[in-house]
Amino acid sequence: MSPLTQDGGRHRSLQQAFEQCRTLGMRLSRQRRMVLDLLWSEGTHLSARDIFEKLNQRGRSIGHTSVYQNLEALQSAGVIECLDRASGRLYGYRNDPHSHITCLESGAIEDLDVELPPALLQEIEQRTGYRIESYTLQLSGRRAETTGGS
Repeated sequence: MSPLTQDGGRHRSLQQAFEQCRTLGMRLSRQRRMVLDLLWSEGTHLSARDIFEKLNQRGRSIGHTSVYQNLEALQSAGVIECLDRASGRLYGYRNDPHSHITCLESGAIEDLDVELPPALLQEIEQRTGYRIESYTLQLSGRRAETTGGS
């Protein structure tokens, strides 16, 4: 794997998420399936309000409370991720360790798979006295402007 890839393909399928729910003893209600299906089909980070609105726009009747309860249950069980941002919580379909880059202009968040060089990890361990078991990076920046003809 390269040191840096976007959405590196290590995440699981929607069916695997359903199976994870079953393994955890979680009931796969119609509402829970709708929430999971939307997260996988959108492939981005969404607020509970976004999820509620998108489902209802698609004719999938679901209440605010049901959306919030299902998101909390899925996040608490480790089936989905939750990002706490100043603007509120955002939910994503991935649950594996990964990093994020946030656009400072649009607020868009992209998933990244980042492997730090072993030498850097060793240096951090030596400086801090901690043994690093996992890590995620929160990066922010602006898209490089493309220039014609150069």
